[in-house]
Amino acid sequence: MLRVKSLEAFYGESQVLFGMEFGVDAGEVVTLMGRNGMGKTTTVHSIMGLLPGRRGVVEFEGTRVDHLPSFRIARLGFGLVPEGRQIFPNLSVRENLVAAAANRRGRASPWTLQRVFDFFPRLAERQTNRGTQLSGGEQQMLAIGRALMTNPKLLILDEATEGLAPLIRQEIWACLRRLKEEGQAILVIDKTVSALLPLADRHHIVEKGRVVWSGTSADLSGNSELQHRYLGV
Repeated sequence: MLRVKSLEAFYGESQVLFGMEFGVDAGEVVTLMGRNGMGKTTTVHSIMGLLPGRRGVVEFEGTRVDHLPSFRIARLGFGLVPEGRQIFPNLSVRENLVAAAANRRGRASPWTLQRVFDFFPRLAERQTNRGTQLSGGEQQMLAIGRALMTNPKLLILDEATEGLAPLIRQEIWACLRRLKEEGQAILVIDKTVSALLPLADRHHIVEKGRVVWSGTSADLSGNSELQHRYLGV
């Protein structure tokens, strides 16, 4: 579904990505893991067309998208849950969700307002509240729900549980497991190895703008030295 090849990216004259390469197949959950500042969010911005002047190839379902504007990339079937959530703070929960609603590919069972409320009952309870009146966990649920309302082929979550309380993190991971069971392809950027191992099919560790290791959960769980070297604090 998604193929990233030899991706390079720059902020001004400073190069951040040095040949990023990875992929996500239909129905897969794939991770990008690594310490802060290693280029994970920059990779997401490059894929989504939010960072101009990049080099390399980004393909989606066999078509190059690396030179398209971000709105056209999104319409191809990307659903982004950005770092920091970035919901519309002055809109209500309902308005945040309705603003993103689209079913461009004519899904037979699309994500609708009611389906999101069934998936996140807490949002149903808060549907008239503005974004500023939500907790961090509720904002993250809203950001995920907003992305799902676009009925994406690929859901991308950047720092899926950063800054959330442990119980809320567990709720988010449970939601992602349900999405995986429904066949949703997901790219997750996070550092919570214990939660990602049972969830994801494949993992990629990022160090200084490039993938330095790729493998399965079994490969990663059995390699404590690798975890300590690239993921330890």
